[in-house]
Amino acid sequence: MAGEFVHQKSRVLILTFIFSESIFFAFLITAFVLYHGRSAGGPDARNTLDPIRTGIYSLILWASSVTVWLSERAMRHLSITRSKRWLEVTILLGGIFLVGQGIEYHGLFAKGMSVETDLFATTFFTTTGFHALHVFIGLIVLLIVRGLTVAGFGQEEYQREGFIAASYYWHFVDAVWVAVFFIFYIWGTR
Repeated sequence: MAGEFVHQKSRVLILTFIFSESIFFAFLITAFVLYHGRSAGGPDARNTLDPIRTGIYSLILWASSVTVWLSERAMRHLSITRSKRWLEVTILLGGIFLVGQGIEYHGLFAKGMSVETDLFATTFFTTTGFHALHVFIGLIVLLIVRGLTVAGFGQEEYQREGFIAASYYWHFVDAVWVAVFFIFYIWGTR
């Protein structure tokens, strides 16, 4: 029993971290909802956001949850080569999503919008920027795991548990984006 907990401590730790980050994202999203439409004359979600283009990048990010799951599944079955390949696809999809966010930010900055513009811009850039930071951190973790697999990572149970914890984080990042996308880009643009 004690040994089982030792192997699952990475899951407990990451789930605790995810819970704390979920609360932070909940506050950011709540701020947007509460102040939606209160910006006087400045940009708002309706006249600045492109739900279709961002929806395409969102689908790419959400597909990365499937690929990280496939990678995790392959690692559980000790198919390290297949796990690496799915991990590489996950990293590519996450990178494409970040590029999409960068393109969106560039367009908004070109229109003169910044975090200081108004309340909408502040909540938008804070929430999506914090999410992008989480995606970036997740990509670094996945790149480290990918690098470790070259050195034989994944053969031991505790290593697989570590990868499962990393995949939980990636699923969290994707799940948060579901809320952000539907609140900011769908509900917010109506």
